[in-house]
Formats: sequence, C-alpha cells, structure tokens
Amino acid sequence: MSQIKCPHCGKEFTIDESSYADIVSQIRNKEFNTEVHNQLELLKAKNEKDIIIAKSSVESNYKDQLSKKEQELNNLKQQLKSIADVKKLEVTNVESKYKQTLSSKDREILELKNQLNVISKDKELEKQSALAEKDRKVLELNQQIVLEKKQSQIEKTSLRDQYNQQLSLKDETIAFYKDFKAKQSTKMIGESLEQHCENEFNKIRSAAFPNAVFGKDNDARTGSKGDYIFRETDEFDNEIVSIMFEMKNENDTTSTKKRNKDFFKELDKDRKQKKCEYAILVSLLEGDSELYNNGIVDVSYEYDKMFVIRPQFFIPIISLLRNAAMNSLEYKQEAALMRRQNIDITTFEEDLNMFKAGFARNYDLASRKFKTAIDEIDKTITHLQKTKDALLSSENNLRLANDKADNLTVKKLTKKNPTMKAKFDDLK
Repeated sequence: MSQIKCPHCGKEFTIDESSYADIVSQIRNKEFNTEVHNQLELLKAKNEKDIIIAKSSVESNYKDQLSKKEQELNNLKQQLKSIADVKKLEVTNVESKYKQTLSSKDREILELKNQLNVISKDKELEKQSALAEKDRKVLELNQQIVLEKKQSQIEKTSLRDQYNQQLSLKDETIAFYKDFKAKQSTKMIGESLEQHCENEFNKIRSAAFPNAVFGKDNDARTGSKGDYIFRETDEFDNEIVSIMFEMKNENDTTSTKKRNKDFFKELDKDRKQKKCEYAILVSLLEGDSELYNNGIVDVSYEYDKMFVIRPQFFIPIISLLRNAAMNSLEYKQEAALMRRQNIDITTFEEDLNMFKAGFARNYDLASRKFKTAIDEIDKTITHLQKTKDALLSSENNLRLANDKADNLTVKKLTKKNPTMKAKFDDLK
C-alpha cells in the first residue's frame, strides 16, 4: 500500500500497487506521446525547411548553369553567324577578284586576236603590194629582154670567145687534178681536196660570207659524219641556207674505182641527221664522165636537194644557193615571226588554262574546308542541344522530387507503420 498526497487539497489517501502502477503508466504514456508529437512536429518543420533550402539551392544552381549554357549557346551562334558572314564575304571577294582577273585576261586575248587580225590584213596587203611590184618588175624585165636580144647579137661573139677560154681553163684544171691524183695516195688526195675547198672559202669568207659558219663536221654521235657544214643566218637567227659537203677523190692507180652515186645514200643520211637543207658532193671521181665534167649536176631525182660538182664550182654553187635563199628570206622571217606569235599565244592560253585549273582546284579545296567547318559547327550545336536536353531533364526530375516532397504527409509516413499510426491517432 502507498500513501498519496493530493497536491491541491493536501489530503492523503491510500492506493494499492496496481493502481499506483496504472497512474505512473498513464503519466509516462502522456509525456511520451507529447514528446513524440513535439519531436515529429520539429522534424517535419526541419525537413520542410531543408527541402525548401535544398530546392532553392538546386534550382538556383541549375538556373545559373542553364543561363550560362544558354549564354554560351548564344555566343556560339553569334560566332557561327560571324564566321559564316566572314567566309561568305571572303568567298565573294575571291570570286570578284578572279572574275575581274578572268575578265581582264579575256580582254587581253580579244585585243591580241584583233592585233593578230590586223597584222594578217597588213601582211596580206604587203603580199598584194609585193605581187604588184613583181608584176611591174616582170614587165620591166620583158622590156629589158627585148633590148638584150638586140645586144645579144653583139655579145654573142664575145661570149663564144669567153666560153672557149673557160673550156680551155677547165681542160687545164682537169689535167692538173689528173696529174695531182697520180702523185698522191688516196687518203692524201682526199685530205688535199678538203684543204683546197677550205682555202678557197677562206679567201672570200670575210667579204662574201661574213655571217656564215663553215667548218669540219666533228659530230659522229649518230654513227657517221660528213666532211664540212656551211650555215648562214640573219640577225634574227633565221637560217638562210645550210649545206652538208662531202669531198671525194681517188687515185688512178687504185684497184677499186668508186662511183659518185656510191656516196649519195650516206650523204643524204648525214644531211638529214645534221638538219641541213642541201647536200653537195665535191668529187674528182669518174674523171672521164661528161655528165660530171660539164658543170653542176642536180641529182635530186634520186635524193632531195643534192648536187654533184667539181672543185672549181665549189664557191659558185655556195653563192647560187645562198642568193636563191636570200629571195625567200623575207618569207622565212615572216613565217618565223608568225611561229613566235603563235607560240606566244599558245603559251598565254596554256598559262591561262593552268591558272583556271589552279583556281578551280583551290576553290574546291576551300569549299570542302568550309563544308567541314560547317559540319563541325553543326556537331557542336547538336552536342549543346543534348546538354540542354540533359539540363531540362534534370529540371524535370527536380520538379518531380519537389512534388513528392510537397505530397509527403504523416499519414503516408505511418501508412505501413501501425505503431506510429496508433500514436498519431492517440494524439488526435
């Protein structure tokens, strides 16, 4: 038994142990429930405050990041637009520059063609004038022929005397060379004939052929060579005439007699290989032949532009061929000028085509580089878009988390906890 004193009236009363235990239990349960309720309220308030702070912090953080990404995206878009504008302006400037260059080249080509047409017309007029001049000269020559016919009777006797003198001189020359051959070996005769021709040319070189080149053919790279080559050019390096010479002689006492035509084929081959216009065989072979003893013999019926002469006609045939070539020198000079002009135009067109091809190649490379840059920018935009989508997805998850926090209640917390539910029910 226990004595209990009332705090209000001061009266004491006695209770048994079971009643005392019930009273203590009631006091403890009420204090516990009150404490639990207070703790739950504090916990709920604290959780709500932490959730609000966390939500605000997360929202602020992601909003700042989103703002920065959007600013970066805007900056990239501005840079992309600026780069595109600059590239477009550069391409426009390059196209404008090369269009102007091509237009200038086209104008130059047109001017050159016009000049070429004018030159052609001038040359045609000059040719017509030359033909008219030739007709006038022909008329004058016909008149001179009439006069010369009258004089020919007077000169006939004089010419007959001169012919007899030349014939006598030719016979003396033949006799001299026959005697000369009989005294020397075949090799020495050939060398002496070459020396004779060279001496005869050197006697009149400075007076008659100051710009000519006459010398031994020492180039045997093709397998054979002639004896001498004569070349003469004008001041513009246009060839007037070129001659390949071969000197042949034979001793009367040798067992094998050579003929002139035995050397035609090799001489023609040497002429073509050394790029000479004419081929001349200076020969003392077949000394009894009337064909070769009568003067200059044209054998072009067998080999083109080939002659056979005796040594005394060495200088005259050079003069004849050179004078004949001088008549056509003007046309050779005009042809050489036209060839140079055609080469210049061809070279200009080749340079222009090369420039066009190089420009097209560079433009194609620039276009491909520009397309590559655009593709890379598109990839960057795609990557930024994915980043933006990820941020938006994070924001959505935060919104869902916030909704879940807002929907959090004591009832939901104690739904599967009967003990806590009973406690809260008691509090209610």
